[in-house]
Amino acid sequence: MQISRTFTLTTCLCAALLAGCSGLPGGAAPTASVGPGPRGGVCNAAPAQRVIGKQGTPSVIEQARVASGAAMARLLHPRQAVTQEFNTERLNLVVDSNGRITAVRCG
Repeated sequence: MQISRTFTLTTCLCAALLAGCSGLPGGAAPTASVGPGPRGGVCNAAPAQRVIGKQGTPSVIEQARVASGAAMARLLHPRQAVTQEFNTERLNLVVDSNGRITAVRCG
């Protein structure tokens, strides 16, 4: 009985430790989204149109986000699955297969 209880406790402890390690940033894939910044708020895509034709690099994404006043921005690749809810605080930058921005819109 004591061995079974110790085994169960050890198994639960190991599972908890492994679950905690699964979210560490070392194994995380890079993201194309830029989170909230100093001017985060409601998106206005018009001032961000100047990035059309540029590569969708993190610095260009951030420039567009700040210009639009959006709280966040994301890069949308061809045939990429994305959420469809409209978010007034999000800037969407659509890129072609070469990574060049082809459209800028809020949502």
